[in-house]
Amino acid sequence: MNVTAQDEIGGYVEEVRQALGGLPAATRDELLEDLPEHLAEVLAEGGGTLVERLGSPSAYAAELIASAGIATGVTDAPSSPGGRFRDLRDRAGEATRRADVRVGPLLGYAKASDFLILLRPGWWVLRGYLAAMAFAYVFDDNSAPLGLLPRIGGSGNELVALLFLGAAVVGSIWLGRRGEPAGRMPRLLFRAGTVALAIYAVVGFFEADGYSRQSGSMDVNYVSQYDGVQDVFVYDGQGRLVQNAQLYDQWGNPIQFGEPGCIDSATGNWSASRSLGYPYCPEQAPFRNGGATPAPTPSFLTQPSPTEPAASPSAPGVANASPSRE
Repeated sequence: MNVTAQDEIGGYVEEVRQALGGLPAATRDELLEDLPEHLAEVLAEGGGTLVERLGSPSAYAAELIASAGIATGVTDAPSSPGGRFRDLRDRAGEATRRADVRVGPLLGYAKASDFLILLRPGWWVLRGYLAAMAFAYVFDDNSAPLGLLPRIGGSGNELVALLFLGAAVVGSIWLGRRGEPAGRMPRLLFRAGTVALAIYAVVGFFEADGYSRQSGSMDVNYVSQYDGVQDVFVYDGQGRLVQNAQLYDQWGNPIQFGEPGCIDSATGNWSASRSLGYPYCPEQAPFRNGGATPAPTPSFLTQPSPTEPAASPSAPGVANASPSRE
């Protein structure tokens, strides 16, 4: 018997056991004694799932009670909270089965569950990866962003991360081969962990997408020390302002700083620049000529040449004269 059949039989038996919860323990165990073998024979005959062949677990439990001649008053009445819950659960299960049959042909199978069963090994591998990443995230020291490998505590050792990841994947495959736990509480915890990992996968996907978008937008600023630059002013060798200048790196990529606009010092309003290059705001140049006086030359153009000899200092009030010969 394959793992899928064992899972189906175990789940069906457990739900029948819950439906018989109002009976004494000895009576309930007696009714369930030969049930797994009977369900295995039903599945071996083929023709559909246990629910399709025998009906819902609650209905099957009612048949067991009736066949044993036990009064039905010991079970939950339909009007009780437990009975209403089981009725809603049966209706939801029936709706799920109908959707399973309707969606199946769209995937090329009689039922969608037949296609999902083929994806189980892939999910086992993905579950192991997600579990390793979630474990590393919980025990991360936040010293470095979480990458694609589960580095525990921010460790940069790739070998340790790969070994831990491999162990998590192998463990997940082992759990998948065993199937769901037989007990009710272990099975609920198992399913809750699966749902938590699925939610973690969705959240991690959107976070990774956000990081990739942020990293692409940061390519505009080549050096972090220029993050606060709003405009660029280019001067020629004579100290004159060059307008509509274009900046490129050694590969021909344009270098962009700031935003192409100006802020009016009087009103504080921002307006788009009409310049095709740098500077965006020529009127805000640090070295400019007001019209009456020549523009001051930038300091980087007035530095003495390294080969030019510096003038010898002279004392104040003393002329620089050559010594006389007597």
